Amino acid sequence: MTTPDVARLFLALWPDDAVRARLAAYRDAWRWPAGAKPVADEKLHLTLHFIGAFARDRIAALGEALAEVEIEPLRLCAGSAEIWRGGIAVLSVAPAPALSALHARLGAALAGVGIALEVRPFAPHVTLARKARGAESPGDAAEIEWTARAPVLVESMRVPPSTYRVLFEVGSIEPT
Repeated sequence: MTTPDVARLFLALWPDDAVRARLAAYRDAWRWPAGAKPVADEKLHLTLHFIGAFARDRIAALGEALAEVEIEPLRLCAGSAEIWRGGIAVLSVAPAPALSALHARLGAALAGVGIALEVRPFAPHVTLARKARGAESPGDAAEIEWTARAPVLVESMRVPPSTYRVLFEVGSIEPT
């Protein structure tokens, strides 16, 4: 639960418009069961770290810690289509040493400001839909690739309509 003094945050790689259009087209090629909830185009992303509830008055300090993280562009390649437990349809992202290293560097920065990291292994993916048990994928999407420039800190706004708001790009604490 968030209050005006608390934000629900995560770090993500945010695709540009061209990549987002390819991800959306891939999502739209699936056969979704009744009741499935496809993710809106503007919300398609790859989560690096879920932070959760975080005091708004500490966001600037978080930005300063993240600004110390070495960021280099990295190439992301789509992997396989999967339905995860709970009916979450995802497009996995092929494992890459540079992506794992970025995840680790960001995790160290988060831990440095007292944020507890998730214990489950990092499984890079783009969520395509929820409540998707029984969905049929069009197959793998190996043609979807993108160069990620820098992670972004995102606030998940829970009040209807649910939206995401990019607060800043890591390495720059200027609001977007």
